[in-house]
Amino acid sequence: MRKSLILLACVFGFLNYSHAQDSTEVQSYALSLQDAIIYGLNNSYSAKNAQTDVEIALKQKWEIIAQGLPQITGEVTYQNQLIQPTSFIPAQFFDPNAAAGTFIPVQFSPKQSAAATATWNQLIFDGSYIVGVQSSKTLLQISENAKVKTDLEVKQAVIEAYGNVLLAEESVIILQKNLKTLDKNLSDTQKIFENGLTEEEDVEQLQITYLGLETQLNNTIRQLAIAYDMLKLTLGIPIDSKLQVTDSLEDLAMQYYDLSLLTQSINPENNIDYRIAADQTNLAQTEVKLEKSKALPRLSAYVNYGASGASNDFSFLSDEQRYFEQSIVGVSLTVPIFSSGMRAAKTAQKELAYKKSLEDLEQTRNQVKLQMATARNDYQFALDNFSTQEKNLALAERIENKNSIKFFEGIASSFELSEAQTQLYQAQQDYLQAMYEVIANKAALEKTLDTSVYQPQQN
Repeated sequence: MRKSLILLACVFGFLNYSHAQDSTEVQSYALSLQDAIIYGLNNSYSAKNAQTDVEIALKQKWEIIAQGLPQITGEVTYQNQLIQPTSFIPAQFFDPNAAAGTFIPVQFSPKQSAAATATWNQLIFDGSYIVGVQSSKTLLQISENAKVKTDLEVKQAVIEAYGNVLLAEESVIILQKNLKTLDKNLSDTQKIFENGLTEEEDVEQLQITYLGLETQLNNTIRQLAIAYDMLKLTLGIPIDSKLQVTDSLEDLAMQYYDLSLLTQSINPENNIDYRIAADQTNLAQTEVKLEKSKALPRLSAYVNYGASGASNDFSFLSDEQRYFEQSIVGVSLTVPIFSSGMRAAKTAQKELAYKKSLEDLEQTRNQVKLQMATARNDYQFALDNFSTQEKNLALAERIENKNSIKFFEGIASSFELSEAQTQLYQAQQDYLQAMYEVIANKAALEKTLDTSVYQPQQN
């Protein structure tokens, strides 16, 4: 029996250990850019919070609507007079022959009492309530448009973060290749120097270039790790998770090379920034109506029903306990008459705020036009620069190759070779950056031209 218990304990211990291992296992992800965008829209912290704000707005809308629906409240009270109050009645009230000025102490109320009441309240008319319902719809619209804007920002952030990872990865690959080539050149030059066919300065010049390139490679490797962490944070993935990107920078740059996008345009009123500004204007107009509605009367009705009982002992749960019913029905009318100009002052403030919102709306309209023009120009420049940097890279490769041949033939100096190599390395980085700019600037232009509207999530 003892051996069985020990064996059973070991089995449970192993299962618990296995479960602990599974719970701490690091999750792995392998995502294309499109998969990353979809994942980010569903799991990023800002996207989830924006969806929660929409749900909060829905609850607030119902809260405001419910204020005009029947409200029923109930109340149950129980009292136990530990020391009963005593009243004093003139003695002559009980005995005409009693001396004047004498009193008899009397306790009127029973020691214990209980009562239960229920009240039905119904709002019949209230101008503030009608305007409040309208404002709740506007607040919901603001939350929905904020969700759309958040999704657009998340999409752009994911594209930029994904592109930064690809940029860092390509940089590491190119730097490693360059370092390997430079290491061979340095080794060959060292042998030539040892044979007395070149100067030591040529070796030292290549060493300077090698050390600088090695430092740049180490820094880029660290930047790659940071870029991955930034992408994880943007997607809403734990930093400790493993993430792999499956697209390549060059393939994405070609996919995002779209000249037709430069001719596309939209009505500024369909831009999400304009729609949000329009929501603020509508809200300001609603606040004006709300202040004006406070000058209207408020009419409500109520029905009350209850029962109460009293006893010197706690007998309220007994069948013999007597309860006495009561019921009240009433109507309440509140009419604002005079506020010494306070309501007029508040209304004037809201009207001025509404006037400001109209100016802000017009400013937003022009800002949207400027944003579209700027984004279109940036994308055009990115496309042109991509073509230019591609040509520059080809030229830099030929120049470096010619200087390398001349150097080993003894025609060119090590300084000229180093200068050609530095020019090549810069051209490589400029080409990679140009591909990234094509991706990033297209994402910015698409965001400006986007006319998406809020779509409720399907449960």
